[in-house]
Amino acid sequence: MMSLRFMLKLVSALALTSAFEYNTFDGEGSPACYNVTEVRDATSVEQMQALVKEAARKGVQVRAGGKGHMWYDTQCSDDRTMIIRTEFVNKISDFDLKAGTVIVEAGVTFFQLAEYLHQRGANMGTGLVNWNITLGGSIAMGAHRTSLREDAAVVGGVLALDIIDGGGEVRHIERDESSDEWLAASTSLGLLGIISRIKMRVFPETKVYAMQKTLEEKDVLSGDIFGLIAPYLTANLWWWPYKRKFHWRYYDAVDSSKSQQQGFQSTFSITALEGTAARTLLDSGKYLPSSNWIAEDIFFGQWDAPNFHEKTTNQPIKEWPVYGYHYDVLIGGLYPDQKAEWDYGLHGYTLELAFPVTMANKMLNRVRELFDAEAKKLMFMTSTYRSGINIKFGKANYDFLGQVTYNTSDGQDWSKGAIMFDFPTYKPTVGDKKRYNEEFYINLANTLVDEFPCRPHWTKNTRDVLQRSKKNLDANNLQRFKAVRKKMDPQGIYRSVVGEILGMYD
Repeated sequence: MMSLRFMLKLVSALALTSAFEYNTFDGEGSPACYNVTEVRDATSVEQMQALVKEAARKGVQVRAGGKGHMWYDTQCSDDRTMIIRTEFVNKISDFDLKAGTVIVEAGVTFFQLAEYLHQRGANMGTGLVNWNITLGGSIAMGAHRTSLREDAAVVGGVLALDIIDGGGEVRHIERDESSDEWLAASTSLGLLGIISRIKMRVFPETKVYAMQKTLEEKDVLSGDIFGLIAPYLTANLWWWPYKRKFHWRYYDAVDSSKSQQQGFQSTFSITALEGTAARTLLDSGKYLPSSNWIAEDIFFGQWDAPNFHEKTTNQPIKEWPVYGYHYDVLIGGLYPDQKAEWDYGLHGYTLELAFPVTMANKMLNRVRELFDAEAKKLMFMTSTYRSGINIKFGKANYDFLGQVTYNTSDGQDWSKGAIMFDFPTYKPTVGDKKRYNEEFYINLANTLVDEFPCRPHWTKNTRDVLQRSKKNLDANNLQRFKAVRKKMDPQGIYRSVVGEILGMYD
């Protein structure tokens, strides 16, 4: 007969060999986690609680999985992990426009909530991100809209959170900036538990306009960047470094009688023909830099025109400004007859870092210097993304780990808000899948992290960038967050690579 010790070893070995990779939304070959034992689809808060308790009994880690706004292998720890998908825990209740509140469950997406609110004459304000992200996931990772005038972080519109802690119990946390529990929960990185319910502010529905202009690069780099952004409901810049130009996009509210147009925006929609052509051109750009120059010129021309359709007819809108309802214009989604770019094999690498907006000119000029240094070596770098390099902004919001927090030990003035340098780049499907002049991108990230007091976006950076960025974070904030984590998850079952890098388990 087999000994008990041998049987335990055998069971353990079988459990380990049954582990598999869990991918980002880019699919096969783009792991978010390496050692996943199972993926469970929850359909209620109570079921999520039961799954957490089950995982704790099995001695495996737990990570929540929403719509997968994740680019790199940092979602889990490298230990055995159960993924609990929240997408089907998506009830919306207790809508009260007079009180200005609604309650949503973890897996509710922005698209789902926006449609629900629009049908009831409401919207969710300026704390918005992409249409395909869950509310719970966006709050956990500190997601933001691009605004200096209004609340930009999604959590700016949150009044209370229910979080399933490490024991499988629901903890209710009210918004209170004097409470360490709130300051940790409002950008939790999923380290405190699974956000299960959210009480949010809502507002009466409005119509807005979108306007875009083309600016010369020199006029932005030496100009009043704060002044371009701060006056508007939301605004951002799209940088085309090879062409040395920017697109300046800004939005604001208008009277409902201003226009009958119903514009609907899409950043990601493309046709099958466009997808195939772009992938072929950009793949050749791994070896032929001229292909990247051509691609940027094409993308610039396409982005010059409104990336909007008339919602009632699905016909392209050809002139600025564009008018429409709040969510449709600010975010939108996919056009009915098209798919997202990644559905055609267009995948990407990302780098996103936040800097005090007071350092915007200095930071962008430093990036320009790095581009120019490559040009002196006859390696002319470009943007390989269909909307250029995205320059976003966020109004200050105080918490421990948010990109836009303030009163930190670095001595910098974050109170005026942050500028986010968001540089998506095409991931070739050929060869070793590295980009043309790959060393440039590594040097760019290292230079920005080492020379500026920047903070990382928690799902858009490699392990190396996150590790290098830690020195820029407030050590006291990390310790206070860690104390809350120990109370809510004493066994550390919600462990992740990010949490390990931040020293949450030392």
